[in-house]
Amino acid sequence: MSKLTHIDETGRAHMVDVSDKAATTREATAEGFVRMDGATLALALSGDAKKGDVRATAEIAGIMAAKKTSELIPLCHPLALSKVEVRVTPGEGGLCVTARAKTTGQTGVEMEALTAVSVACLTVYDMLKAADKGMTIETVRLLTKSGGKSGDWVRP
Repeated sequence: MSKLTHIDETGRAHMVDVSDKAATTREATAEGFVRMDGATLALALSGDAKKGDVRATAEIAGIMAAKKTSELIPLCHPLALSKVEVRVTPGEGGLCVTARAKTTGQTGVEMEALTAVSVACLTVYDMLKAADKGMTIETVRLLTKSGGKSGDWVRP
């Protein structure tokens, strides 16, 4: 197993020093899924949910969350994001959430993409919970990352 970068030689957590790293274009894509019953999915897609447009609200919430990642995850660096895109689309048995984050900097944007997906999924749940408390948030995961010293990675 490789050395954990957020743990120092004494075992204490610390923020990684990225000051000597080269600034490169970095991008990450993540996804998640909110499973729900058919009637709830139809309600989400109709745009007539009690709280408003579920998909548009979740997409905006995901973008806002990506920009706040360093405030939520203690050891994340604050990043100047150049692009965050969140899409909520219908899928088999629920809504699929995909987020892409991009920056030019000294550290990656995987956590920003994952945070965007997580909060967008939570927003879908919040907006539809009056209709279906049994929804399940599933499979929040990184799909791809590019840039930086470790190079590109694609989920097999």
